[in-house]
Amino acid sequence: MAAPQAPSPLRALAARALPYAPALAASGALGAVCIRAVLEQAGRPALPLDDAFIHMQYARRLAEGGFFSFVAGDGYSTGATSLLWPVLLAPFHALGLRDLSLVYAIWALGLVFHAALAVETARLARPLAGPAAAAGAGAMCAGFAAFAWFAWSGMETVAFAWILTRTARLAAALCEPDPPEPAADGAQPAPPSGPAVPPPGSAARALALAGFAAPLLRPEGALASLIAALALAVAAARRPPPAPPAAPLPPPSHGRRALRLLDGRLLVLAPLLGPLVVPALNQLFAGHSTSSTTTVKWLLGNPNYDGPTLRAAVLKNVRLLVTDVIDGGRWTTVFLPEGSAVVIALGAVALAVAAHRRGRPVHAAVVAVLALGALLPCTYLSFLWNRVRYVWPFAPAWIVMAACLARELGDAAQRLRPSLHHVTPLVAGAFAGALAARLPWAIDDLANSARAIDRQQVWLGRWAALHLPSDARIGVNDTGALAYLGGRSTFDVVGLTTEGEARYWVAGAGSRFEHYETLPPERRPTHFIVYPHWMACAPVLGRELIDATVEDQSILGGTTMVAYEARWDLLGSGALPVRSVPGEKILDELDVSDLESESAHAYELEPLADQRNVALSLAAPESDAPGELDPTRAEIADGGRYHRTADRFVAHLAAPPTEARLVLRVASDDGAELAVSVAGEEAGTVDVPAGAWVERALPLPAARLSGPTPIAITLRRGSGFHAFHYWVAGR
Repeated sequence: MAAPQAPSPLRALAARALPYAPALAASGALGAVCIRAVLEQAGRPALPLDDAFIHMQYARRLAEGGFFSFVAGDGYSTGATSLLWPVLLAPFHALGLRDLSLVYAIWALGLVFHAALAVETARLARPLAGPAAAAGAGAMCAGFAAFAWFAWSGMETVAFAWILTRTARLAAALCEPDPPEPAADGAQPAPPSGPAVPPPGSAARALALAGFAAPLLRPEGALASLIAALALAVAAARRPPPAPPAAPLPPPSHGRRALRLLDGRLLVLAPLLGPLVVPALNQLFAGHSTSSTTTVKWLLGNPNYDGPTLRAAVLKNVRLLVTDVIDGGRWTTVFLPEGSAVVIALGAVALAVAAHRRGRPVHAAVVAVLALGALLPCTYLSFLWNRVRYVWPFAPAWIVMAACLARELGDAAQRLRPSLHHVTPLVAGAFAGALAARLPWAIDDLANSARAIDRQQVWLGRWAALHLPSDARIGVNDTGALAYLGGRSTFDVVGLTTEGEARYWVAGAGSRFEHYETLPPERRPTHFIVYPHWMACAPVLGRELIDATVEDQSILGGTTMVAYEARWDLLGSGALPVRSVPGEKILDELDVSDLESESAHAYELEPLADQRNVALSLAAPESDAPGELDPTRAEIADGGRYHRTADRFVAHLAAPPTEARLVLRVASDDGAELAVSVAGEEAGTVDVPAGAWVERALPLPAARLSGPTPIAITLRRGSGFHAFHYWVAGR
């Protein structure tokens, strides 16, 4: 009997592509509706998140030859949360899709990944739930409003969900492959129907590649890397040793030797290299391994959270995830039906039952791990930003669990009455219909949000390109569209795309103001385009130039974004006491809110100090200190920390002075009495009246001021005080 001919490459490709055809058709139809809604509301290509323009800016810089440089001339930036998404967009920019025409390429990529995600979700569900429920899982995925919103949002969310789901499916299949179909009449087992099953070596390499690439799409992809590495390790441990050849074989070529090496135990290490790529690039090009996003958004990297406050913040996020986000509550009602958490919880039980009944424990474990991956965003400062986009990549696991629930309900119905064989597809279809019922609402929100971004950030970017000097440097807190369309250098006050600024952003407005005092003039912005309440640093905002106000929206960081001239004349205005004695000098100073000054003086901060860190510009404080008043400083600006009950720091004097005093720039809402001690010895008390800041002077025991000297200011009366500056002055 002649051996069957191998299919031609074209037929093999067609066989692999065939399962994607229905999903592509459904995604194409849905995409057409989404794009039409956006074009109708915005009047042109538009995207609902400013972050999408950050990816576009990185893509443009890549196409221009700048390796992850956000602004020409500023060098490497650690602010690219996704490395692969801009890499996918860059060729389209290089081919001529510039300005907003690049949005069409982004929409096309969204369509492809949306369809691919539905296929992978169905494939992951099939071994656990069977073909009917798996088809329902694919339909649930295709009709899930959150995936529709993000597929055409310009973000990497759906692409990341696809690679997570694909990694999970490949890992489970490698550890628990499908059994061969039984043969009839003692014949050889029939090959599996559908697309050809890749040989184990090919499947392992595909899994290793997916596990390696996942963290390059999003940092949370490290979970996929771990799943892939564990699956490859299990498969390598189970692999039987090769049988000795019947006859000597010629030595393998270099290519075959490399392939064998890859297919061996070293392949296990490949996924584990993925999470190291971004830190390695950051270390190589920026001199530190952490990204600016980690500093700004990750609770574990935020210096304002100690152990108890960190645990409290994470647990609060977990409660919000369970009781609201996955239940179709306030934050996700646009995407999920109310009560979805019940279906997910019952689906988790059905997943365990399905694993037992069908002998698929690894499949169930992989799905469970993927579902629990939604806890990772709970370690962020907030996972509610941008329509909860950090959570949705883990939602395919919830859909698989819903498919398992549909299958178990169908099987239970058939046990009661054998004729009820349509219950599984009906239940799965009901779940898909309930999700799809949210599509009109979500599509309208997508279009409305895209219009809002177009009328605010995009409009201001166009305005900047037309009205600001070519050498302008714009301080921004939404950096995407203003950088991509403004054609001007940007200074990201949040620090995501401007290196070195993140630590000052997370510290609070007062620390940013103090930092700007030491920033070289050529690095300072010439203009700001910001939300004033986000910026919270009025002393540097000068003349207002124009604003963009957008009502009837819910996606923007504020209704009004304002363009200002930068104002730098108040920098350093609060560096000295307003009264000075001729011949006296400043022996040491603690500039409160100045991170470098605080660190040098071992200034003690409580948790969540960033929430009470302010920058003020006011009339020069009333002072009871001796000396002459400086008439040139009618208005001064200073950073400070509010609601203190004690300030402790270490003063550094080279030698004991002959005389010394402590000058305090402080304030109190309701009046306060402060006790001052030096090296544990009380030096006196200071009365602080209610109202605006004041400067008060207190003599210090000069003999105690030698070398590092602990100084403490403690609240003796009142509810608290606000600290701005401390000077040790004397001779």
